[in-house]
Amino acid sequence: MKTVITTLALVLTALFGLTACSSAAPAALPADAVVIDVRTAGEYAAGHLDGAVNIDVQSPDFDSRIRALPTSGNYVVYCQSGNRSAAAAARLGELGYAHVTDAGAMSAAAGSTGLAIVTTP
Repeated sequence: MKTVITTLALVLTALFGLTACSSAAPAALPADAVVIDVRTAGEYAAGHLDGAVNIDVQSPDFDSRIRALPTSGNYVVYCQSGNRSAAAAARLGELGYAHVTDAGAMSAAAGSTGLAIVTTP
């Protein structure tokens, strides 16, 4: 009986160990990546990814604020649910920005970038 319990313990340890090892680590952001929160200023203040800039995709000045950024840069956009980030990523593409990643919802973006969610004091 002791052998069966020991064997079972080893099997469970191996299974859980393999599961833990297969977890994907957050992707490293390029050093020059600009993370853009495309939600409203109020949403941004309530919580955003650390270091993200706020450029509201629904604001009339979205295009002009985006055009102030170099087209050759690396950009990661996110929002609350992924809808506005998809629209923003598409718009950046239309404006000639080739290196844009749509990180989707803020929680998904936090996981994929490794950035913490912070609030504006």
